[in-house]
Formats: sequence, C-alpha cells, structure tokens
Amino acid sequence: MRIARIAHPQGVAFVAVHGEEAAEIAEHPFGTPTFTGRKWPLADVRLLAPILPTKIIGIGRNYADHAAELGNEVPAEPLVFLKPNTSVIGPNVEIKIPAASERVDFEGELAVIIGQPCREVPKAKAMSVVMGYTIANDVTARDLQKKDVQFTRAKGFDTFCPLGPFIETEFDPTDVRVVTEVDGEVKQDGRTSLMVHDIPSLIEYVSAVMTLLPGDLILTGTPAGVGPIRAGQTVSVTVDGLGTLTNPVANR
Repeated sequence: MRIARIAHPQGVAFVAVHGEEAAEIAEHPFGTPTFTGRKWPLADVRLLAPILPTKIIGIGRNYADHAAELGNEVPAEPLVFLKPNTSVIGPNVEIKIPAASERVDFEGELAVIIGQPCREVPKAKAMSVVMGYTIANDVTARDLQKKDVQFTRAKGFDTFCPLGPFIETEFDPTDVRVVTEVDGEVKQDGRTSLMVHDIPSLIEYVSAVMTLLPGDLILTGTPAGVGPIRAGQTVSVTVDGLGTLTNPVANR
C-alpha cells in the first residue's frame, strides 16, 4: 500500500494512494487500516511529510565510501544519533539555511518507519516491526558537526529532515538505488546493498537501546557524494520504487 499524509480542504488526513486518487484512512495507518469513504483527486490536495515521528534515529557512516570521503573510519557498531521531530518537513517545502552555518550539506537516504511498539527486537524478527519505507534528506550543517564533534546541533535545525513523498508498505529495501541531484546534477548514486549494517541489524541494535514507537524513523545512512547546498538551489532524492523527494533551498 502507498500511504501519504495530506492537507485537504477540510483538514489533514492519512490516505491510501491509488493512481491519482487519495482515499482517507480512519484515524491512523498502523496495523490494518480502515477507510472513511472520503476520497480526493491528488491534484486537489497537498502532500505533507508522510509521518510525524516521536523520534528520528540517524545512523552515521553506514556506507564505507561516505565514511572515507569525510576522512572517517567505518564504525564496528552502528553510530547512532537523534534528530528532533521539529526538523521534519514535507515535499516541496523549503530547507532553510541557518545563519550559524557556512556549509549545509544534503544527505539522501532510505528511511525505515516502525509500525508497532517494540524493544530488544532480535535481528531475525526485525522486519516484522517495520510499517514501511520513505525517502529522507538528512540535512547537515557540516561545519558545525566538525566544530561540536557530536551531531545534535548540526542535524537538528528546523527543516533539516525532509521526508516523503509517500510511505510504501510493500517494498524490498535490500538493493535499491539512491540518487541525489542538486539542480538536476547527480551528486550521489549508491545502492542500499552497500550498507555496512543492514536494516535488520540496525533495528536490533537501536531497539536494544531505546523503545521504538509506531511512526519512529530510522535513517539508514547516506552514500558517498554529499556536498553543500545554498539558497536558490533545489535538491531531489530519488529511491527506486519510492519516488522522488524534492525541496527548494532558501536562507532562514
């Protein structure tokens, strides 16, 4: 199922997308969704971030070539950090460059959405707690990341976590292409099969640290090719089978 979150003339709703039509889901999309019967043409609604998580768990240096391009070693265990949910924006919403940073980078990624409360999930059962997948851009103030050492400020600014456009619940994430373009020029071109730690391993590791709740996101890391964006540019992240997430860039 393809799930979206939309703004429609009467408010906001989760919907199932069938072609060019959006069918309203009652309450929430977790478990087996039920429907209200209301429908809208996609052309008449606005796509929002498909989920508002309680927390966003980022995984650093999960592609060896990305770790190498920044002069870092590949960690033996997943490198975990958090982004606040206030950093989330949807498709076509501006990424805002803060005055505090002189270099803000794009980082195109596959995002995993958790579908049920869980903790200490063994790797063999990890995929059973996944609701679906979407596209993320883990926007990072690279100069502040180097200055602070820890990642919170560099990755935590408002608008630094674009998500969307949809959630796909039936999707094989093991070997799909992840491409990031800036103003139409390809900057990143990688495959999820090159992750150092695969998705089941990430879920096992993270859930041993913290309880995961429905809607929580795990950002699975970014391939090589990260680089700066500036006001006036447009950045697009495409994951095969999930579509394209596009956001313009502006100064804050």
